Amino acid sequence: MYNNKLFRIVFFLLGFVLFLDGFILILYKKIHLGTILPLLIGLVFITTAIWSQHIQQYLAQHLKLKKIWRLGWVLFTLWSVSLIGFFGYIHLKSQQNTAENNLQAIIVLGSGITQGKASPTLAKRLDQAGEIAKQQSQALIVVSGGLDFGEEKPEAEIMSQYLQEHMQIQASRILQENKSTSTDLNLKNTQAILKAHGLTLDSKIAIVTSDFHTLRAAAIARKQGYHNFITVGAETPLTTRYNAWLREYFAYISGWVLGEY
Repeated sequence: MYNNKLFRIVFFLLGFVLFLDGFILILYKKIHLGTILPLLIGLVFITTAIWSQHIQQYLAQHLKLKKIWRLGWVLFTLWSVSLIGFFGYIHLKSQQNTAENNLQAIIVLGSGITQGKASPTLAKRLDQAGEIAKQQSQALIVVSGGLDFGEEKPEAEIMSQYLQEHMQIQASRILQENKSTSTDLNLKNTQAILKAHGLTLDSKIAIVTSDFHTLRAAAIARKQGYHNFITVGAETPLTTRYNAWLREYFAYISGWVLGEY
């Protein structure tokens, strides 16, 4: 198989696409498993395609390594099948619900900033939240996000500025939760802000996030005791969609291990 020229070409092209995808996003400071893993997998694919004959010759002389090499590819194939299944699940279950009337609060979950500006994914969330806020002027808005690596301002501050400048939302309506670094902390730290403004976990709340993220966000919210909420999903930009899904794959696993839902 490795000596098949067509196989090597396909393997190289696939590896190049994966490597380029991860490399470009990392250049834009999108550094997480959803970008690092494609880069590394792409590098392995490229290396395998270029030096396949040398690799096979070396493995032929080291049978134990050959067994480990084959086992590695079997495990990678099984993992790939699970990943494809997860992507299918996310695609079918992603939600873009319409917000209900008479909301008391709108919680916007952070998604990362780049060079002091909202990332495309975060901008979509804020646009969605801004439209809801315009229709429901009675609702308070909580923007949630802490200080990203390499940034000077907390994400919540950037989110507040975006809503004011791009969606014309009054600053007096926007409350900032600027300490959290995960979905679990987003929702946990926001509880104190809600309480300080006379709201409880039984208040009517919209949690605004990305479409692919609504399932996990809802599971975490229920675990923390939010009772009367709806999740509203913003469309994820195509340029980062599958990287975001890959990151979410590992977030689901870590969330289960940590007991977040």
